[in-house]
Amino acid sequence: MSAPPISPIPTYDRFIEPLLRLLASRPEGVPAREAHEAAADALGLDAAARQQLLSSGAQLVYKNRAGWAHDRLKRAGLSDSPRRGWWQLTEAGRRFVAEHAGPLSAEQVATLAMSHIDTRLLRPVGGSGDAGIDGIISLDRLGLEKVYVQAKRWQGTVGRPEIQAFYGALAGQRAKKGVFITTSGYTAQALQFAQSVEGIVLVDGVRLAGLMVDHEVGVTARVLKVPKVDMDYFE
Repeated sequence: MSAPPISPIPTYDRFIEPLLRLLASRPEGVPAREAHEAAADALGLDAAARQQLLSSGAQLVYKNRAGWAHDRLKRAGLSDSPRRGWWQLTEAGRRFVAEHAGPLSAEQVATLAMSHIDTRLLRPVGGSGDAGIDGIISLDRLGLEKVYVQAKRWQGTVGRPEIQAFYGALAGQRAKKGVFITTSGYTAQALQFAQSVEGIVLVDGVRLAGLMVDHEVGVTARVLKVPKVDMDYFE
């Protein structure tokens, strides 16, 4: 009888919310090893899944992904490591959890996961009164240069009215730069409007997928070895 298949381990972005909720319940912080296990429990990882190693054999996969998830929380300013092997929410992290008592939306998780792409600080927003803004990326420590982000999981193509509304939200924030992200696409009118104004970048599903692959957000990288016959050996 063949061995049962090993359950796949979720990508690291799936570890973000379980870690966030755990740390919120333990304001004094927790040892990293305890956070690893709590996140694995929340995601339903069985014993076999917890024994899977990285291809290098240097670390367990689920601990590696929990570590990357915590790294994203740190880069977003929501968590910290006050000492080696200890994870703890920051004041900003506690405020974020208080403002997002329910499950995080896919857009909010994606915004947190983006916090490693050439940024110093990302502040997730969203909810009532957000004016259509899901996240604010500060490109410098003082927050003098910011990029406002709106991320939407759209069923159909995004039209000009949605982009105009986002442009209006940027104007209301006196923002000069904005990124609109959708898992679908844009109408020709939406693209034309974005090109007619300054400071707006549109990211569609295809480009988003490319960025996710480039930065390993929601995907797993694997090195494949392709054998090549050494003809010198047979001479």
